[in-house]
Amino acid sequence: MTLKETLLDRLSSHTAKVGIVGLGYVGLPLAVEFAEAGFDVIGVEVSAAKVQQLMRSESYVGDIPSERLKPLVDNGKLCASTNYADLRQADTISICVPTPLRQTRDPDMSFVIQAVDGVAEICHEGMLLVLESTTYPGTTEEIILPRLQDKGFKPGENVFVAFSPERIDPGNPKFGVRNTPKVVGGINPESTDVTVALYSTAIDMVVPVSSPTAAEMVKLLENTFRAVNIGLVNEMALMCDKLGVDVWEVIRAASSKPFGFMPFYPGPGLGGHCIPIDPLYLSWKMKTLNYTARFIELASEINTSMPLHVIGKVNDALNDDSKAVRGAKIVVLGVAYKRDVDDVRESPALDIISLLEQRGAHITYHDPYVAQIRLEGDAVMQSSSYSDGLLEEADCVVIVTDHSSYDWQHVVDHSRLIVDTRHATAAKQGKARVVPL
Repeated sequence: MTLKETLLDRLSSHTAKVGIVGLGYVGLPLAVEFAEAGFDVIGVEVSAAKVQQLMRSESYVGDIPSERLKPLVDNGKLCASTNYADLRQADTISICVPTPLRQTRDPDMSFVIQAVDGVAEICHEGMLLVLESTTYPGTTEEIILPRLQDKGFKPGENVFVAFSPERIDPGNPKFGVRNTPKVVGGINPESTDVTVALYSTAIDMVVPVSSPTAAEMVKLLENTFRAVNIGLVNEMALMCDKLGVDVWEVIRAASSKPFGFMPFYPGPGLGGHCIPIDPLYLSWKMKTLNYTARFIELASEINTSMPLHVIGKVNDALNDDSKAVRGAKIVVLGVAYKRDVDDVRESPALDIISLLEQRGAHITYHDPYVAQIRLEGDAVMQSSSYSDGLLEEADCVVIVTDHSSYDWQHVVDHSRLIVDTRHATAAKQGKARVVPL
């Protein structure tokens, strides 16, 4: 049999060994799905603490309960290591490592390069290598292929290579790895075929495209679509504020149109692992081709300015109470980047807290999911206990993240002044004066 036929046979019989590099919020759910599909899965993770925790069947990813891990670890279907050498027997390897932005807003590819270099050292003929990390168009061909060629491989012939963007939405109770369609693009038809075969064993629908670059562009379009539309509705909120119009009423009424409109909602800024960052990968790539991605740049400018708008709201609301921001006691409710998760990456709450502190406010925060946060200068702030007193002693309560566990009626009943950036207290009547975004 050919190398392709051998791999397809091992995948169809579920006797292939599956490797995952990076066991975070993307890699661990993927590893669990493959293990539950009957494969032997080995994950490589740079954090020894996470490896030890995983091997104790203790999950550190919110979407994967420890109870789901335990039978997989106990029967040896899922194991983890810090050593790339443990991937030598793998038939397939999916790379799921972070791709952050540098301070200069250009892509930091160091994690991907480190992962590809590690895999290239243990690669063997017939192996499938899939990059899942979100990145700029051209990454698969520019970074992975040369490193495999340097080791004497012929990508597309004796090793298979593809890109398949992760589509994880942390905290989403409806869509997970299995029921979210998977886009795949191989460097040639053979690579696409084996990648489709791999993911079809654990995912309900696989969508092949013509190339890795097309697959890379799919993910960037998805998140650029969201970033631009959130930027639009955030600007609409700014305009409605100046016009004295309730932006939420406008959105609600516009949503009654059964065609040609999709509602997006304003907020204190963008956060998370994808929407604030991924479009800037595309913008950076286009600059190298002497093209300006104007929608992306403008949306980023608007979205990153929203924390300053929130500060202005707090300042004006305190002024109306004859108080200044300097010396005011301000409580921030929710610091995660979105509802019901513990992730604070790129959270606008961090900017809001830092800006208020710079203006002399005394800040405390509460978040049921986030025990502590790290601010500028590596300062650490601990979450305060939620209580009547926490709210009643505050000159202003700023709602940044609308976790579903909060009793908003209680918040309104025990606060004096609320700046509500999430429309969480709408229609609630109580003691507090509520200032919307």
